[in-house]
Amino acid sequence: MKTKMIANLSMLAFVGAASSAYAGVAPDSYDMLNGNTGSYNYWDETYNGSGCVTCDNAALSGGRGDLTDGIIATENWFITEAPVGNGPYVGWTIDPVITFHWNTPVNITSVTFHFDDSNGAGGVSAPASVTVGGTSFAIADPIGSAPFAFVADGLSFSGNDLVVSIARNNAWVFLSEVEFNAAPIPEPETYAMLLTGLGLLGFAARRRKAMAA
Repeated sequence: MKTKMIANLSMLAFVGAASSAYAGVAPDSYDMLNGNTGSYNYWDETYNGSGCVTCDNAALSGGRGDLTDGIIATENWFITEAPVGNGPYVGWTIDPVITFHWNTPVNITSVTFHFDDSNGAGGVSAPASVTVGGTSFAIADPIGSAPFAFVADGLSFSGNDLVVSIARNNAWVFLSEVEFNAAPIPEPETYAMLLTGLGLLGFAARRRKAMAA
Protein backbone atom coordinates (compact mmCIF):
# COMPACT_ATOMS: atom_id res chain seq x y z
CA MET A 1 0.00 0.00 0.00
CA LYS A 2 2.84 2.36 0.94
CA THR A 3 4.73 1.50 -2.25
CA LYS A 4 1.61 2.20 -4.32
CA MET A 5 1.14 5.58 -2.60
CA ILE A 6 4.77 6.50 -3.32
CA ALA A 7 4.35 5.51 -6.95
CA ASN A 8 1.21 7.66 -7.19
CA LEU A 9 3.01 10.67 -5.72
CA SER A 10 5.80 10.23 -8.22
CA MET A 11 3.32 9.94 -11.07
CA LEU A 12 1.71 13.21 -9.98
CA ALA A 13 5.11 14.88 -10.19
CA PHE A 14 5.59 13.66 -13.76
CA VAL A 15 2.08 14.72 -14.74
CA GLY A 16 2.72 18.16 -13.30
CA ALA A 17 5.82 18.53 -15.46
CA ALA A 18 4.02 17.39 -18.59
CA SER A 19 0.94 19.55 -18.16
CA SER A 20 2.50 22.87 -17.12
CA ALA A 21 0.45 25.77 -18.44
CA TYR A 22 1.37 27.17 -21.83
CA ALA A 23 1.82 30.55 -20.15
CA GLY A 24 1.96 33.54 -22.45
CA VAL A 25 1.25 31.87 -25.82
CA ALA A 26 -0.87 34.90 -26.71
CA PRO A 27 1.32 38.00 -26.35
CA ASP A 28 0.47 40.51 -23.68
CA SER A 29 1.22 43.38 -26.08
CA TYR A 30 2.94 44.27 -29.32
CA ASP A 31 4.71 47.39 -30.60
CA MET A 32 4.86 48.51 -34.24
CA LEU A 33 4.17 51.32 -36.68
CA ASN A 34 0.50 51.62 -37.61
CA GLY A 35 -0.75 50.73 -41.09
CA ASN A 36 -1.22 53.12 -44.00
CA THR A 37 -3.94 54.87 -45.96
CA GLY A 38 -4.65 53.77 -49.51
CA SER A 39 -8.01 53.62 -51.25
CA TYR A 40 -9.25 52.73 -47.75
CA ASN A 41 -7.59 53.13 -44.34
CA TYR A 42 -5.65 50.03 -43.32
CA TRP A 43 -4.99 50.95 -39.70
CA ASP A 44 -4.98 48.84 -36.55
CA GLU A 45 -8.05 50.65 -35.23
CA THR A 46 -8.77 48.19 -32.42
CA TYR A 47 -5.32 48.70 -30.88
CA ASN A 48 -5.75 49.46 -27.17
CA GLY A 49 -2.30 50.79 -26.26
CA SER A 50 -0.70 54.18 -26.76
CA GLY A 51 -0.38 55.91 -30.13
CA CYS A 52 -2.71 57.27 -32.81
CA VAL A 53 -4.77 54.41 -34.27
CA THR A 54 -6.07 56.60 -37.12
CA CYS A 55 -2.68 57.97 -38.24
CA ASP A 56 -0.45 56.49 -40.92
CA ASN A 57 2.67 54.80 -39.52
CA ALA A 58 2.07 56.15 -36.01
CA ALA A 59 4.11 54.42 -33.29
CA LEU A 60 1.85 52.01 -31.36
CA SER A 61 3.03 50.46 -28.10
CA GLY A 62 1.82 48.74 -24.97
CA GLY A 63 -1.37 47.21 -26.33
CA ARG A 64 -2.96 44.70 -28.67
CA GLY A 65 -5.36 44.94 -31.60
CA ASP A 66 -6.23 43.38 -34.95
CA LEU A 67 -3.15 41.16 -35.13
CA THR A 68 -4.03 39.14 -32.01
CA ASP A 69 -7.83 39.37 -31.78
CA GLY A 70 -8.49 35.86 -33.13
CA ILE A 71 -10.15 37.16 -36.33
CA ILE A 72 -8.58 35.61 -39.43
CA ALA A 73 -9.57 37.10 -42.78
CA THR A 74 -10.91 34.60 -45.31
CA GLU A 75 -11.46 37.09 -48.15
CA ASN A 76 -9.21 39.55 -49.96
CA TRP A 77 -8.67 43.05 -48.63
CA PHE A 78 -10.98 44.70 -51.18
CA ILE A 79 -13.89 42.58 -49.88
CA THR A 80 -13.33 42.64 -46.12
CA GLU A 81 -11.87 46.11 -45.55
CA ALA A 82 -14.31 48.94 -44.94
CA PRO A 83 -13.50 52.47 -46.14
CA VAL A 84 -13.12 53.69 -42.55
CA GLY A 85 -10.36 51.16 -41.88
CA ASN A 86 -11.98 48.84 -39.35
CA GLY A 87 -11.55 45.58 -41.28
CA PRO A 88 -9.51 42.55 -40.13
CA TYR A 89 -6.32 43.52 -41.97
CA VAL A 90 -3.49 45.87 -41.15
CA GLY A 91 -1.77 47.02 -44.35
CA TRP A 92 1.61 48.70 -44.85
CA THR A 93 3.55 50.29 -47.68
CA ILE A 94 6.66 49.88 -45.53
CA ASP A 95 8.34 46.69 -44.36
CA PRO A 96 6.78 46.40 -40.89
CA VAL A 97 8.72 45.43 -37.79
CA ILE A 98 6.58 44.11 -34.92
CA THR A 99 7.85 43.33 -31.43
CA PHE A 100 5.65 40.95 -29.44
CA HIS A 101 5.93 41.07 -25.63
CA TRP A 102 5.09 38.51 -22.93
CA ASN A 103 5.04 39.31 -19.24
CA THR A 104 6.52 35.91 -18.46
CA PRO A 105 9.13 34.03 -20.55
CA VAL A 106 7.86 31.72 -23.30
CA ASN A 107 9.38 29.03 -25.50
CA ILE A 108 8.10 29.74 -29.01
CA THR A 109 8.37 26.82 -31.44
CA SER A 110 6.45 28.26 -34.41
CA VAL A 111 4.60 31.37 -35.55
CA THR A 112 1.69 31.37 -38.02
CA PHE A 113 1.05 34.47 -40.13
CA HIS A 114 -2.23 35.07 -41.96
CA PHE A 115 -1.52 37.17 -45.07
CA ASP A 116 -3.61 38.38 -47.97
CA ASP A 117 -2.53 37.53 -51.51
CA SER A 118 -4.58 39.23 -54.20
CA ASN A 119 -1.90 38.51 -56.82
CA GLY A 120 -1.03 42.16 -57.19
CA ALA A 121 -4.55 43.60 -57.20
CA GLY A 122 -4.16 47.06 -55.67
CA GLY A 123 -0.47 46.35 -55.22
CA VAL A 124 -1.15 43.61 -52.64
CA SER A 125 0.62 40.27 -52.83
CA ALA A 126 2.29 37.68 -50.65
CA PRO A 127 5.38 39.04 -48.90
CA ALA A 128 8.85 37.96 -49.96
CA SER A 129 9.93 36.79 -46.51
CA VAL A 130 9.50 37.02 -42.77
CA THR A 131 12.22 37.14 -40.15
CA VAL A 132 11.33 35.80 -36.70
CA GLY A 133 13.78 36.29 -33.87
CA GLY A 134 16.65 36.59 -36.33
CA THR A 135 15.68 33.54 -38.44
CA SER A 136 14.55 34.35 -41.99
CA PHE A 137 11.95 32.38 -43.95
CA ALA A 138 11.39 32.87 -47.68
CA ILE A 139 7.73 32.83 -48.72
CA ALA A 140 6.76 31.28 -52.05
CA ASP A 141 3.82 32.94 -53.78
CA PRO A 142 0.88 30.54 -53.26
CA ILE A 143 -1.22 29.32 -56.16
CA GLY A 144 -4.37 31.38 -56.53
CA SER A 145 -5.29 34.67 -54.94
CA ALA A 146 -6.87 33.68 -51.63
CA PRO A 147 -5.57 34.70 -48.20
CA PHE A 148 -3.13 32.14 -46.87
CA ALA A 149 -1.33 31.05 -43.72
CA PHE A 150 2.44 30.85 -43.54
CA VAL A 151 4.07 28.92 -40.69
CA ALA A 152 7.56 29.85 -39.53
CA ASP A 153 8.44 26.52 -37.95
CA GLY A 154 11.39 24.97 -36.13
CA LEU A 155 11.95 27.97 -33.87
CA SER A 156 13.68 27.76 -30.50
CA PHE A 157 13.00 31.23 -29.17
CA SER A 158 12.99 31.61 -25.40
CA GLY A 159 12.34 34.94 -23.73
CA ASN A 160 9.90 37.83 -23.36
CA ASP A 161 10.33 39.92 -26.53
CA LEU A 162 10.12 38.45 -30.04
CA VAL A 163 10.94 40.69 -33.01
CA VAL A 164 9.25 39.94 -36.33
CA SER A 165 9.97 41.75 -39.60
CA ILE A 166 8.15 41.33 -42.91
CA ALA A 167 9.72 42.06 -46.30
CA ARG A 168 7.21 43.15 -48.96
CA ASN A 169 7.13 41.64 -52.42
CA ASN A 170 4.96 44.42 -53.84
CA ALA A 171 3.71 47.86 -52.79
CA TRP A 172 1.56 46.51 -49.96
CA VAL A 173 1.61 43.72 -47.39
CA PHE A 174 -1.64 42.83 -45.57
CA LEU A 175 -1.70 40.85 -42.34
CA SER A 176 -4.81 39.84 -40.39
CA GLU A 177 -3.54 37.66 -37.55
CA VAL A 178 -0.40 36.23 -35.91
CA GLU A 179 -0.59 33.03 -33.86
CA PHE A 180 2.08 31.52 -31.60
CA ASN A 181 2.78 27.93 -30.65
CA ALA A 182 4.88 27.36 -27.56
CA ALA A 183 6.38 24.53 -25.57
CA PRO A 184 5.39 24.45 -21.89
CA ILE A 185 7.74 25.97 -19.32
CA PRO A 186 7.62 23.95 -16.07
CA GLU A 187 7.14 26.15 -13.04
CA PRO A 188 9.68 25.99 -10.16
CA GLU A 189 7.27 24.09 -7.92
CA THR A 190 6.89 21.50 -10.69
CA TYR A 191 10.62 20.82 -10.60
CA ALA A 192 10.41 20.44 -6.82
CA MET A 193 7.55 17.93 -7.18
CA LEU A 194 9.48 16.00 -9.80
CA LEU A 195 12.62 15.76 -7.66
CA THR A 196 10.55 14.71 -4.65
CA GLY A 197 8.85 12.00 -6.68
CA LEU A 198 12.15 10.68 -7.99
CA GLY A 199 13.57 10.65 -4.46
CA LEU A 200 10.59 8.69 -3.15
CA LEU A 201 10.92 6.19 -5.98
CA GLY A 202 14.58 5.67 -5.15
CA PHE A 203 13.78 5.22 -1.47
CA ALA A 204 11.08 2.67 -2.25
CA ALA A 205 13.41 0.71 -4.53
CA ARG A 206 16.13 0.59 -1.87
CA ARG A 207 13.59 -0.50 0.78
CA ARG A 208 12.28 -3.32 -1.42
CA LYS A 209 15.84 -4.47 -2.12
CA ALA A 210 16.69 -4.48 1.61
CA MET A 211 13.52 -6.41 2.47
CA ALA A 212 14.25 -8.98 -0.25
CA ALA A 213 17.77 -9.48 1.11
